[in-house]
Parts: sequence; structure tokens; C-alpha cells
Amino acid sequence: MKATNNILLIRPANFNFNFETATSNVFQQLSNESELETRQAAINEFDAFTKKIASKGVNVTVIEDSLLPPKPDAIFPNNWASFHADGKVILYPLCAPNRRSERRMDIIETLKEKFLVKEVIDLSYYEKENRFLESTGSIIFDRENKIAYACLSPRTDKNIFIEVCNLLQYKPIYFSAIDKNGQAIYHTNVMMCVGSRFCVICLESITEKQERETICNSLINTGHQIIDISFEQTSNFAGNMLELSTGHQQNILVLSQTAYESLQNQQKAILESLVELVPISIKTIETIGGGSARCMIAEIFLDRVL
Repeated sequence: MKATNNILLIRPANFNFNFETATSNVFQQLSNESELETRQAAINEFDAFTKKIASKGVNVTVIEDSLLPPKPDAIFPNNWASFHADGKVILYPLCAPNRRSERRMDIIETLKEKFLVKEVIDLSYYEKENRFLESTGSIIFDRENKIAYACLSPRTDKNIFIEVCNLLQYKPIYFSAIDKNGQAIYHTNVMMCVGSRFCVICLESITEKQERETICNSLINTGHQIIDISFEQTSNFAGNMLELSTGHQQNILVLSQTAYESLQNQQKAILESLVELVPISIKTIETIGGGSARCMIAEIFLDRVL
């Protein structure tokens, strides 16, 4: 997978537990802290996260979340847009009504000052049909090989996924995945991370043998070393990582401290032979928001404006 050197992060204004998303996101946990304490802790974690990634040579565009309406999950921009090398920007239909105001055209306009946007494709009208596809939460793009992976769930509609693949001329591979309690995994990016030379994936979550074989064959045929993680590691966000380019020889793999600590030494050794691991502590964001390092990053593959 081609890694980008340009990313978008949204600095939260009203981060908090989102009751509307909690019905399908088992990672979210209510906190005993006040809303104010939670909000400040998330901002502190976000700022440290941003500083660490920027220090590695990644070009980070930070945009402040607007105060109104309150958007508890604005810190996760990877769910509402994707930015592609052919100049396309795709806007996606979101499941939770209180997340839909995260889709801000002023953010796209700001990005146009730095990046070349040729076309904005807005698929948010599917919300009226109660059909959803949450961008790179739902879709794992292998950009090098033009393959897209998606585990189907209430937040990941098969036909919209295929439509996006057709728009971008990618081969779609879709499958079902469940957690340790037999519930559908809500986002593909919590159980699968495709890097340029590796794939971290929870194979035991894919119970259908043929689907599992199809995915493994696709990954092996595209030169990816498979690193299989357990349900337990998945619940510690070990699948929620993202490879980024630093502009130097070695890419980095951004992951949370929680995810890093859940990895076995052998798994770390394989990954460290391919990328530099950059673990960052984002405990509040993970626990209350139910999303981790990958969820916080919207990759920008658009060409820069000259």
C-alpha cells in the first residue's frame, strides 16, 4: 500500500462519549470523569499525538472542530471523507445522525488551498435510505494494488462499497467478521491494517473459510506478510494502525500505546523489520471514543498545489 506523507487531523472541541454510536461500537466505555475533564484529557492527548507524528516528518494539517453543533466524534475524520490521488474527494453516509455535521465543506475548501481537488463526490444521500459506508473506517484501501477490503456491518453497506470501488477502479473484496461475542465488527479498520509490505489482521474474526482464504490469497499475492492478531489484541486496538511516509527512507506505523503493549515480541519484531513503530498514548480517546490511532487520521493523497 502506498503510504502518504500528508494527513488531516481535527482538533476536538466537544469530545465526549457518543451515545448514538455506542449501540454498535463495543469499544466505547463510559467514564467517571466529568465532561470537562474528559474533553481536556482528549485535547491533551490529541496535541501530543499531533506533535509526535509531525516530529517524524509527516505533513500534518490540523483543523479546529467548530463549537456548534457539538460533535463528540469530530476527532475521527477518517469516517466521513477520503482523498484520492486522482483528485477525487468522496463524502460518505454516516450511521449516527449526530455525526453527520462532521462533514464540513469549509474543511474541503481549506484543503483546496494546499491540494488539488478535481471532483467532490457526495454519497451522503444514502443516509435517507438508512444505508451507510464510513470511509476508511469501513474500507481498507490497498492503493498500490487497487484492491479494497471491507467487512460488512450496519455501518458498511455492500452495494455502496462496490459503487465506491467502481468510482475509483478498485477490486472489491468484502466479507463478514465477528468479535469474540459473535457480534458483527462495526468497522474493518479495527480488525485489519494493510501496510506496504504487511497486513495485521484478526483472521479468527472471519469465520467463513472461503472468505478467509480469498483474503489471505489476495494479501499473499500482493506481497504482504500476514501478521495474525487475536480477538484480545483486536479489542486492544492492535488492528487500528496506519502506515505513513516520513519523506525519508523508512515509513512509520502509527499505533496507540495500548495496541503496542498488546503485541507479542515476535509480532513487534516482524513489524520493526519493515517500518518504525510509533506508539502514542491516547487512552481517553480510545476508551471513551471507541476509536484509536488510525481512526484519528484522514490520509490525503491529493496532489499538492504548485
